[in-house]
Amino acid sequence: MSNTRFRINEMFETIQGEGVFTGVPAVFIRLQICNVGCSWCDTKQTWEAKNEDQRSFGEIIAKQGDSPTWSDVDAAEIVAMYQSQQFNAKHIVITGGEPCEYDLTALCDAFEAIGCRCQIETSGTSEIRVTPATWVTVSPKVAMKGKLPVLPSSLERADEIKHPVATQKNVDQLDELLQGVKLKGDVVIALQPISQKPRATELCIETCIQRNWRLSVQTHKYLSIA
Repeated sequence: MSNTRFRINEMFETIQGEGVFTGVPAVFIRLQICNVGCSWCDTKQTWEAKNEDQRSFGEIIAKQGDSPTWSDVDAAEIVAMYQSQQFNAKHIVITGGEPCEYDLTALCDAFEAIGCRCQIETSGTSEIRVTPATWVTVSPKVAMKGKLPVLPSSLERADEIKHPVATQKNVDQLDELLQGVKLKGDVVIALQPISQKPRATELCIETCIQRNWRLSVQTHKYLSIA
């Protein structure tokens, strides 16, 4: 197993609230560090990994609520913690932060070895290093504070492209991103309204019907779950 280490912000069991796997029981692994800089980000506590915020893995598992604390662990330790917590979910969602700041191959390998399926949620601004079986959800972040471009290679690897939408400009940005990119033949393209805004939702519904795309609703926000 690779000696790649991960800075983990939290790990918990819940229901996947958005995208293709909406409603599926899942264990979320949230990794620390992100340089994208989305203004509407609801996990800004993961952007930096300050030395004074480092904690034991046990403290990270036990913490309640959002905080910038993190633990330095490897894939074997993460899987061992998953097993010791006796989680039921076999769907593992690796998110962030920006999870692709890390080589995720060893972590996905380790979970697949015990019969789990892995999904990553990435902005598409970093190289994607995962196993072939990993479900890759790219949520393209365009013109953000970090000024990082969305990589064509990330879009080409995507099993699902889940694009946040507030206005028509965001739909146009997605069209521009996809021009000339050789997507997977069975890739799912979904539009996700930002912040549950009614006009954004209407726009997403109209566009999805016109293009035979999918609507992704953040059901966890309506249900008030993690």
